Amino acid sequence: MRVYVPLTLPALAEAHRTGELGSGPFVAYAVTPALREWYLSEDIEELEYAALGRAALASLRLLAADAGAVRRRVVVAVDVPDGAASADPDRALDPSALGEVTVAVSVPLVKAASVHLDADDAEADVAAAADALGAADGGDDDARFVVDGADDHELLWYATQEIPNLVGQG
Repeated sequence: MRVYVPLTLPALAEAHRTGELGSGPFVAYAVTPALREWYLSEDIEELEYAALGRAALASLRLLAADAGAVRRRVVVAVDVPDGAASADPDRALDPSALGEVTVAVSVPLVKAASVHLDADDAEADVAAAADALGAADGGDDDARFVVDGADDHELLWYATQEIPNLVGQG
């Protein structure tokens, strides 16, 4: 099963240093039945892109909680064994939990398939989105517009061999 793990650049640097993406249990995003129903598509590429988008929003939440992190969303795509990730049926209908799964196993970083990261030119919009997230969650439409502005930036795809350069250790 392909899962998308939301991170920040400091968390990616830590995963690179330790060699472990997560030690389980940790939250990731995947194509779940609820995500399929919400997205109304059977195209697996579209569904995986939607799961990646959910992980990007979760990365934005991590940035909002870490004022010192570089304002670039980070998502790592990794394949885990079937059964290693599961959706909480009690949260399946919660719109904020669409695509959310819990990965119950340790995942070595070498198992990662790719890294998705904002370009440098997204930093200002991502910073504004991280700052506006609390107000957007509270129902402020103007703040929601600012948060949605981060989605105007596509996450760039990187091979896992590029991780040392992404975290400044290459």
